[in-house]
Amino acid sequence: MPTPSSPTPSPAASPTASPTASPTAFSAAVDAVRAGLPLDEAAGELLSRMTREERLWLLDGDLPFWQGMADMMQNGYNLTPIPMGRVERLGIPGLLFSDGPRGVVMGRSTAFPVSMARGATWDVELEERVGTAIGLELRAQGANFFGGVCVNLPRHPAWGRAQETYGEDPILLGEFGAALTRGVQRNAMAVVKHFALNSMENARFTVDVTADDAALHEVYLAHFRRVVDEGVSGVMTAYNSVNGQWAGQNEHLMEGVLRGMWGFEGVTVSDFIWGLRDAAASLRAGLDVEEPFRQQRAEHLPADLEAGRASWDDVDRAARRVLRAQLRHYAARTEPEPPLDVVFSPEHRALAREVAARGMVLLKNDPVGEAPLLPLQRDALASLAVIGRLADVANTGDNGSSDVRAPEVITALRGLTEALPRTRITHVADDDPAAAAAAAGQADVAVVVAGYTAADEGEWVGGDVLADPGLLALFPPPGDDPAGQRFAAFLAEPGAVDSISGGSAGGDRASLRLRPVDADIIRAVAAANPRTVVVIVTAGAVITEEWRDAVPAVLVSWYSGCEGGRALADVLLGDVDAAGRLPYSIPTSEEHLPYFDRDATAITYDKWFGQRLLDRDGHAPAFPLGFGLSYTGFALADLTVSAPGDDSLTGVVTVTNTGSRAGRHVVQLYGRPTGIDAAADDFPTRVLLGFATVDLPAGASARVTVRASTRPLHRWTPGGFVPASPTAVIEAASYAGDPDAVTAPAELALV
Repeated sequence: MPTPSSPTPSPAASPTASPTASPTAFSAAVDAVRAGLPLDEAAGELLSRMTREERLWLLDGDLPFWQGMADMMQNGYNLTPIPMGRVERLGIPGLLFSDGPRGVVMGRSTAFPVSMARGATWDVELEERVGTAIGLELRAQGANFFGGVCVNLPRHPAWGRAQETYGEDPILLGEFGAALTRGVQRNAMAVVKHFALNSMENARFTVDVTADDAALHEVYLAHFRRVVDEGVSGVMTAYNSVNGQWAGQNEHLMEGVLRGMWGFEGVTVSDFIWGLRDAAASLRAGLDVEEPFRQQRAEHLPADLEAGRASWDDVDRAARRVLRAQLRHYAARTEPEPPLDVVFSPEHRALAREVAARGMVLLKNDPVGEAPLLPLQRDALASLAVIGRLADVANTGDNGSSDVRAPEVITALRGLTEALPRTRITHVADDDPAAAAAAAGQADVAVVVAGYTAADEGEWVGGDVLADPGLLALFPPPGDDPAGQRFAAFLAEPGAVDSISGGSAGGDRASLRLRPVDADIIRAVAAANPRTVVVIVTAGAVITEEWRDAVPAVLVSWYSGCEGGRALADVLLGDVDAAGRLPYSIPTSEEHLPYFDRDATAITYDKWFGQRLLDRDGHAPAFPLGFGLSYTGFALADLTVSAPGDDSLTGVVTVTNTGSRAGRHVVQLYGRPTGIDAAADDFPTRVLLGFATVDLPAGASARVTVRASTRPLHRWTPGGFVPASPTAVIEAASYAGDPDAVTAPAELALV
């Protein structure tokens, strides 16, 4: 058996690290692929040179289980690349894993705004730039495998990991996942996750999600298909069960849909530690790699092969895919090795600030006197009250596997203080409505920062996971392994299991509203100062009905990354236009949402959630999908649409900046299938098809091209996709249901 390698590869071990590196079988295969040898032949040649032990070595992590667990629990998660399937004898680098998606979790990297904030930019070119930066930081720190393209659909806004994904609509999810993949894969292999139907956090290890084929293909798999079409290198399976089969050993999803229907040629990997329940069954079903350590496969596969529960053909199929993915990546590498100082570089910090500002969504901006409250006028701002427990807290998202340990985080208070050096700023952090109101009453403007932290939502890292006998049974026996014995002793200590979460367990949100004390503070501050702005820190939708009427301005700032405080100042002071648009709808009541039980062991997912559900049931949202105000105004006119071809169409529309300052607009293209009754036909009355952004000076107009997909206008049948109706009305809008939307002069023929 090959000796496990160090988590951080040395330059000499990388097949492209240096022109003077010693040639290996792998580097020769890379050169052959570059010279035109088909990938399958190159992978087959490498496979033929491997022993059976080396082939098995490709199928899981390199680190012994208890060593890896002890390091992860005691020292920190993914501090350096996690190696899987590295074979030094042949120079095979292996899959060197780093998690995401808000940046590289290794080392001290740049914390970008969470994915949901980036989805609120509706700007895929900007997301591709983020992907490029992440790929550079990842490669500079020795990794090659980025497990951070998260595109799960948040069926309910209480989902704890909504921050890791981009929005409620499959088109938005797919295009952003594809953009991140393009950027990352200039320097590393990108992995899309979690396949599939993962949108419950507390119950993720136990819940069985049932969905029929129509719901699967029209809704929950559509965005994965888009990222696969983009050429993503890897797919990570989910923890949950899908239609009675654990996702990590679900042959229908992996071999039937992913490879059979979509033609995926990359590598499939499990989610960490609990991503499969049967080593042989997972291999037969098409799971290539068990992540991240030597666990169930190392313990059981040799005997499974001997007993015929799996075959060497299964092993070779998976091994060939692992080799093929690496060969494809290294053969396509054209960028030079990045220096280590690219990590948390000034350029990447500036990008994080740009993204954070671009994604902030202005929900309300009423006049106070003769003009809207925002943007604030610097020169007229002698005093400012900054209110709230979150105003001076480094709050970039949850503390789970997506946590990025940036060396510095600019808080809201610091960002405003830097931007307003001549303004007297008072901060009240306590949950004290009277003290907040007193400070606000003495200030020109009050800014209330309220919302959530890792204690309220995020990856479920509660210690009860390690108290579940069913999950503990998936661990190999500690035996005489000192690390295993220490870990077992640790679990037996009183309070040890609870200590793992560090008081920040996260999980699915218990409420979609701000804390009652936050609502009290907002109303008290607004009563004391009519010039009050509320800034909401969140990932998912927040219901604001009990306090929104009291304030003139509301801004969603998200978990905004390491430069979020400066970006907030940029937006509040008007240095940047308020250009973010909601990547989901916000209801007026929890009753207008799908059923959600965060402790469910079984649940059925249908097609109805978010804006689609509100439309079907006739509930007006508080704020619809795609909504967001600007500091200027925009008008749309003269939409033309091309005939559809290859599941796509192009819309061209005139956008005019009708205001007095430059601004940025998001044009959204929607389709309305003709003659559809949502409830009777089980199909939405309006679907998003595409979107594009445009910057315009005051008074300027431009023809904006929107590239769109016709896939959302099709329904799934036993024979495949067919148009939901023969024709559809295409409209260009500023948000879903926009009364000022413009329609194409003729209905689009779909058949």
